[in-house]
Amino acid sequence: MDTGLPLIDLLIRLGAAAGLAALIGLEREFRGRPAGLRTHMLVSLGAAGFLLVGYEILFATASGSPSAPVDPTRIVEGVITGIGFLGAGSIIQSRGSVQGLTTGAAIWIAGAVGVACASGNLVLAALLTAFALVIVTALGKFEDRIED
Repeated sequence: MDTGLPLIDLLIRLGAAAGLAALIGLEREFRGRPAGLRTHMLVSLGAAGFLLVGYEILFATASGSPSAPVDPTRIVEGVITGIGFLGAGSIIQSRGSVQGLTTGAAIWIAGAVGVACASGNLVLAALLTAFALVIVTALGKFEDRIED
């Protein structure tokens, strides 16, 4: 099937999804969180993969016609829901304390990075990654100082 995207574009989009999510995952890994490098990369790559498969189905079934039976926005909705379940799984409540919220949010952002990469918006994906890294690193240090 032909997505209308050359192989090099597919490689760039998937590589960017995995690479940008790796940056977020590394930060989680350095902080010793259970969902780290591989998890974030796989979530982003999976999100990008589902959207690219949706594009392939869209172009194969209707040659890009607006009446095609596949709506890529519905695929994005499904990806968001699935990633929400993964993120929720990283949240733990123990002895009145909730842990893992930031990791859950980072997993959700990794999915958004993957979707942005798959749609070809690498600038948006890079900005999402940069903002996420600032939030989890700089603001994380700020939070640690406030709590001490």
